[in-house]
Amino acid sequence: MNQDDHSLPVRDDGHNCFVCGPHNAIGLRVKFQLDGDVCRGEFTPGRDHCGYDGITHGGILFSLLDDVMANWLYLKGLRCVTAKCEIRYRNPLPVGCRVLLAGKSLKRKRNVVVMEGLASRADTAEAIAECQASFFIES
Repeated sequence: MNQDDHSLPVRDDGHNCFVCGPHNAIGLRVKFQLDGDVCRGEFTPGRDHCGYDGITHGGILFSLLDDVMANWLYLKGLRCVTAKCEIRYRNPLPVGCRVLLAGKSLKRKRNVVVMEGLASRADTAEAIAECQASFFIES
Protein backbone atom coordinates (compact mmCIF):
# COMPACT_ATOMS: atom_id res chain seq x y z
CA MET A 1 0.00 0.00 0.00
CA ASN A 2 1.29 3.41 -0.82
CA GLN A 3 2.30 5.15 2.39
CA ASP A 4 4.29 8.01 0.90
CA ASP A 5 1.30 10.04 -0.31
CA HIS A 6 -0.32 10.84 3.03
CA SER A 7 0.56 11.74 6.60
CA LEU A 8 -1.82 9.38 8.41
CA PRO A 9 -0.52 6.59 10.64
CA VAL A 10 1.06 3.77 8.66
CA ARG A 11 -0.66 0.39 8.71
CA ASP A 12 1.55 -2.56 7.95
CA ASP A 13 -0.96 -5.39 7.51
CA GLY A 14 -1.59 -5.04 3.77
CA HIS A 15 1.85 -5.70 2.32
CA ASN A 16 0.70 -8.96 0.72
CA CYS A 17 -2.58 -7.63 -0.72
CA PHE A 18 -3.16 -9.02 -4.23
CA VAL A 19 -4.00 -5.60 -5.68
CA CYS A 20 -1.81 -3.12 -3.80
CA GLY A 21 0.65 -5.13 -1.73
CA PRO A 22 4.29 -4.39 -2.56
CA HIS A 23 5.42 -7.82 -1.30
CA ASN A 24 3.01 -9.98 -3.31
CA ALA A 25 5.08 -11.63 -6.04
CA ILE A 26 2.04 -12.28 -8.27
CA GLY A 27 0.11 -9.16 -7.24
CA LEU A 28 -0.87 -6.12 -9.30
CA ARG A 29 1.10 -3.66 -7.11
CA VAL A 30 -1.20 -0.71 -7.72
CA LYS A 31 -0.29 2.44 -5.81
CA PHE A 32 -3.21 4.46 -4.48
CA GLN A 33 -3.32 8.03 -3.22
CA LEU A 34 -5.94 10.46 -2.03
CA ASP A 35 -6.67 13.37 -4.33
CA GLY A 36 -9.03 15.54 -2.32
CA ASP A 37 -12.05 13.35 -1.62
CA VAL A 38 -11.16 10.77 -4.29
CA CYS A 39 -8.80 7.81 -4.06
CA ARG A 40 -6.95 7.31 -7.34
CA GLY A 41 -4.78 4.65 -8.91
CA GLU A 42 -3.91 3.25 -12.31
CA PHE A 43 -3.04 -0.10 -13.80
CA THR A 44 -2.04 -1.51 -17.18
CA PRO A 45 -3.18 -5.12 -17.58
CA GLY A 46 -0.83 -7.58 -19.23
CA ARG A 47 -1.35 -10.92 -20.95
CA ASP A 48 -1.52 -12.66 -17.55
CA HIS A 49 -4.68 -10.65 -16.76
CA CYS A 50 -6.57 -11.74 -19.89
CA GLY A 51 -9.93 -13.51 -19.95
CA TYR A 52 -10.26 -14.17 -23.69
CA ASP A 53 -9.73 -12.39 -27.02
CA GLY A 54 -7.17 -10.03 -25.48
CA ILE A 55 -9.73 -8.58 -23.04
CA THR A 56 -8.93 -8.01 -19.35
CA HIS A 57 -10.66 -10.54 -17.10
CA GLY A 58 -13.68 -9.13 -15.27
CA GLY A 59 -12.39 -10.48 -11.96
CA ILE A 60 -9.26 -8.35 -12.29
CA LEU A 61 -11.43 -5.28 -12.91
CA PHE A 62 -13.60 -6.17 -9.92
CA SER A 63 -10.52 -6.54 -7.71
CA LEU A 64 -9.15 -3.18 -8.86
CA LEU A 65 -12.43 -1.41 -8.10
CA ASP A 66 -12.86 -3.12 -4.74
CA ASP A 67 -9.37 -2.02 -3.76
CA VAL A 68 -9.63 1.60 -4.90
CA MET A 69 -12.72 1.95 -2.70
CA ALA A 70 -11.15 0.09 0.25
CA ASN A 71 -8.01 2.21 -0.07
CA TRP A 72 -10.06 5.38 0.31
CA LEU A 73 -10.87 4.08 3.79
CA TYR A 74 -7.39 2.64 4.39
CA LEU A 75 -5.68 5.94 3.55
CA LYS A 76 -7.90 7.58 6.15
CA GLY A 77 -6.61 5.11 8.74
CA LEU A 78 -9.73 2.91 8.86
CA ARG A 79 -9.81 -0.89 8.88
CA CYS A 80 -12.65 -2.29 6.77
CA VAL A 81 -13.99 -5.30 4.90
CA THR A 82 -16.25 -5.38 1.86
CA ALA A 83 -19.79 -6.24 2.90
CA LYS A 84 -21.51 -6.02 -0.48
CA CYS A 85 -20.58 -4.90 -3.97
CA GLU A 86 -22.47 -4.52 -7.22
CA ILE A 87 -20.53 -3.95 -10.42
CA ARG A 88 -21.63 -2.96 -13.89
CA TYR A 89 -19.28 -3.65 -16.77
CA ARG A 90 -19.72 -1.01 -19.48
CA ASN A 91 -17.01 -1.72 -22.06
CA PRO A 92 -14.18 -4.21 -22.57
CA LEU A 93 -10.66 -3.25 -21.54
CA PRO A 94 -8.05 -4.52 -23.99
CA VAL A 95 -4.88 -5.94 -22.47
CA GLY A 96 -2.16 -3.30 -22.56
CA CYS A 97 -4.61 -0.41 -22.18
CA ARG A 98 -4.01 1.67 -19.05
CA VAL A 99 -7.03 2.01 -16.78
CA LEU A 100 -7.63 4.86 -14.34
CA LEU A 101 -9.32 4.03 -11.05
CA ALA A 102 -11.31 6.35 -8.81
CA GLY A 103 -13.11 5.65 -5.57
CA LYS A 104 -15.08 7.93 -3.29
CA SER A 105 -17.41 7.82 -0.33
CA LEU A 106 -21.11 8.42 -0.90
CA LYS A 107 -22.38 8.15 2.68
CA ARG A 108 -21.68 6.70 6.11
CA LYS A 109 -24.12 5.37 8.64
CA ARG A 110 -22.52 4.19 11.88
CA ASN A 111 -20.02 1.50 10.90
CA VAL A 112 -21.06 1.09 7.23
CA VAL A 113 -19.68 3.26 4.44
CA VAL A 114 -21.20 3.23 0.96
CA MET A 115 -18.56 3.76 -1.70
CA GLU A 116 -18.51 4.30 -5.45
CA GLY A 117 -15.80 3.10 -7.83
CA LEU A 118 -15.09 3.88 -11.47
CA ALA A 119 -12.62 2.38 -13.93
CA SER A 120 -12.03 4.27 -17.18
CA ARG A 121 -9.62 4.05 -20.08
CA ALA A 122 -6.71 6.47 -19.78
CA ASP A 123 -6.55 7.06 -23.53
CA THR A 124 -10.23 7.77 -24.24
CA ALA A 125 -11.83 8.36 -20.78
CA GLU A 126 -14.41 5.70 -21.77
CA ALA A 127 -16.05 4.05 -18.75
CA ILE A 128 -14.99 0.42 -18.40
CA ALA A 129 -16.79 -0.51 -15.19
CA GLU A 130 -18.48 1.14 -12.25
CA CYS A 131 -19.62 -0.16 -8.93
CA GLN A 132 -21.17 0.68 -5.62
CA ALA A 133 -20.19 -1.15 -2.47
CA SER A 134 -20.82 -1.18 1.25
CA PHE A 135 -17.83 -1.53 3.56
CA PHE A 136 -18.03 -2.55 7.18
CA ILE A 137 -15.70 -0.49 9.40
CA GLU A 138 -14.02 -2.71 11.97
CA SER A 139 -13.29 -1.33 15.42
